[in-house]
Amino acid sequence: MLTAALYIAFISIATALAICMVRLVQGPHAPDRVLAFDMLYINTIALMVVMDIYYSTSVFFEAALVIALTGFVSTAAFARYLARGKVTD
Repeated sequence: MLTAALYIAFISIATALAICMVRLVQGPHAPDRVLAFDMLYINTIALMVVMDIYYSTSVFFEAALVIALTGFVSTAAFARYLARGKVTD
């Protein structure tokens, strides 16, 4: 039963990743691309957590944490760049 739920989660997250990639490439405006990038790394984190449950290891949790930290910083930097035209003061 858990295996079936994990397969459904894999398919759902893969579909979400594909939709985010389409929006990242096609996004008509820069904020659309930033939001697509944000959702892309969030879905990647979800995929890594599901993979960790599937393989019963803790390596993927650590990698998901690193991706979460770098994704947050990069999204904040992109948003600040779009708002002010520069990242630092």
